[in-house]
Amino acid sequence: MQPDVIYAGTTAMTAATQRETRTIPIVFGAVSDPIGSGFISSLAKPGGNLTGLRQYEEGITGKWLAMLKEIAPRLTRAAFLANPKTTPYDYFLRTAAAAASSLAIELVPSRIATATDIQRAIESFARVRNGGLILPPDTTTAAHRNLIIDLAAQHRLPAVYAFRYFVADGGLMSYGVDLFDVHRRVAYYVDRILRGDKPADLPVQAPVKYETIINLKTARALGLNVPAGLAARADEVIE
Repeated sequence: MQPDVIYAGTTAMTAATQRETRTIPIVFGAVSDPIGSGFISSLAKPGGNLTGLRQYEEGITGKWLAMLKEIAPRLTRAAFLANPKTTPYDYFLRTAAAAASSLAIELVPSRIATATDIQRAIESFARVRNGGLILPPDTTTAAHRNLIIDLAAQHRLPAVYAFRYFVADGGLMSYGVDLFDVHRRVAYYVDRILRGDKPADLPVQAPVKYETIINLKTARALGLNVPAGLAARADEVIE
């Protein structure tokens, strides 16, 4: 079709489109580690036919772990649940390990690929008390979010997610980028490219708008009291 520009959302989509063309401009909007994934040479000067918005910087894992500890002070273990084939798993895991250590939390890497893997991993993890779940951005866990939310409820595991839609569907809480803002900014880059700018000259941008969402109904079902400070920081509280 030879389009003037391609929008590729996730890391997997960006990798697929990059394999098809090294000349047509590609704008991504949900890639956390564009350098490690081989898409660009630097954030300031991408240098090829790709540019866009980073989804999450690796240090966000510390925020997720701190939120879990705040809402469940007795928490001593956290399963880090994602599919290495559909998210830059090690990119997030290395900072999560450092943050977990500082919070006296044992981090349990839980690599999954299928719904069966998810069920097995959560059920095995839940056999030891005082645990919780961390779910970085990942298309596999997003596709199976209802299963994950149900298992977290069944085993009374507090969980923190990267996206609001997990909480809207019954998950406990999330801290993550405002997806509406991300896509508005992606559209701005598409517009600039259509007007003649080159992806190589457009720096990869970092997220600027984040939101904290808490589901009070889920918290009550898990027997958790939402601390006043955490509730005050929430952008949205779902009753």
